[in-house]
Amino acid sequence: TTLFRSYPRAQAADALSHAVTPIPVRDVTTTTFKMSYSIEERGPPNSLDYRIFFKNEKGQYISPFHDIPLYADKAKNVFNMVVEVPRWTNAKMEIATKDPLNPIKQDVKKGKLRYVANVFPHKGYIWNYGAIPQTWENPTHKDENTGYGGDNDPIDVCDIGSKVCRKGEVIKVKVLGTLALIDEGETDWKIIAINVEDPDAAHYNDIEDVRRLKPHYLESTVDWFRKYKVPDGKPENRFAFDGQFKAKNFAIQIIESTHKQWKDLMTKKTDGGEIKCTNTTVKDNEFLCTQEDAKIFVGAVPPIGCANEIPPEVDKWYYYQKN
Repeated sequence: TTLFRSYPRAQAADALSHAVTPIPVRDVTTTTFKMSYSIEERGPPNSLDYRIFFKNEKGQYISPFHDIPLYADKAKNVFNMVVEVPRWTNAKMEIATKDPLNPIKQDVKKGKLRYVANVFPHKGYIWNYGAIPQTWENPTHKDENTGYGGDNDPIDVCDIGSKVCRKGEVIKVKVLGTLALIDEGETDWKIIAINVEDPDAAHYNDIEDVRRLKPHYLESTVDWFRKYKVPDGKPENRFAFDGQFKAKNFAIQIIESTHKQWKDLMTKKTDGGEIKCTNTTVKDNEFLCTQEDAKIFVGAVPPIGCANEIPPEVDKWYYYQKN
């Protein structure tokens, strides 16, 4: 028997409260982050139209899926990470793999914007959550470790650093390990990493460092992924390796495998179906587009406007008891 109750969460600190009136139109739609990448927001935030497009250091439109390199520093095994969801937030933002230029957008389910539930004691995502570019988990590739095909997305990464990042930020991360989630019959690897600019990054070099320096964090991560869909009426998720984390070297091998699957996608050795491979910088592929075409894709989305209110039920906490 599974008992699930939801209660409105008491008003927390101002930093966690939501505005009750629409946010005014912003004067500037482009935000520049470190590493010479910038974003351009289009459409009203918290709406079906909202998109985050990416630009390189030249101000040219790029795809965060295809144009941002896998490695930030290959010699040191430092990878790029595209932040889709800042820690503590609930909106399920993701790289839109089926849209040209793959902007970040909010996932939609049954015509409604998707938010992850707060399963006590968790509030939203408990890490900065995102993806490693130039990777792809091929749904037709049966993973030898899990026995299931991939989830048709770039490989996911959880940044355990102390900084709360912003949507669309591109950060450099050290890979520490991985967790093999089986999500509704699909392989969905979760890479555990830390921002190289974190003050404590030097102390983290493998998954056991996380266990030693952040007690209960790995167990909480398994708990989060196991239960986060239960409030939607779905069963608990399962894991390969009995929910045990695999170490750094194993995780890097998994990333390299998904990078090869991405290369096969871009060279048409694999049929990606509805996946959009449109890019502006990748050499030797049939999906290269001009900046003029890229501007047309971006211009098809309305300009940024007033943010819609976040539904109040997003703040509910769900208390889960499995008997």
